[in-house]
Amino acid sequence: MNIPSDLKYTKEHEWVKMDGDIATVGITDFAQGELGDVVFVELPSVGTKVKALQPFGTIEAVKAVSEIFAPVSGEVAGVNTSLEGDPTAVNRDCYGEGWMIKIKTNDPSELGKLLTADDYRKLVE
Repeated sequence: MNIPSDLKYTKEHEWVKMDGDIATVGITDFAQGELGDVVFVELPSVGTKVKALQPFGTIEAVKAVSEIFAPVSGEVAGVNTSLEGDPTAVNRDCYGEGWMIKIKTNDPSELGKLLTADDYRKLVE
C-alpha cells in the first residue's frame, strides 16, 4: 500500500498536498483499494465553499458508494474534470492523475489536525 510521506491524511481516507494556500485533495490508495473499480465521481463546482471534515462529493465504485470529505476548509479553486470521462484514474493513480479538487484554504491551522503518513499507516494496518 502506497502512503506518500509528504502528504497529510484524514481518518476518512482522503489525502491533501499543500502548495502555498492551495490544497490538492484525493482519496488514498487504501480507500481506492477498498472501494474497488471506481465507476463515477461527483465533485463540486469551482467556487463552492467547503468545510473541513464535511462531505464535498461522492464516489461510486463496484462495491459501494461513499462520500468524500474535505480535509480543510476553503473555496474550491479547481476540479479534476477528466474524472467525468475516466473515473478509473482514481484506481490507477490516486495520488497523481486521480486527484479530485483543489481548495484555496482560509485556515492553515487546520492542517495541524490532520494525520501524518505514519499516523495514517497505523490507522489502516
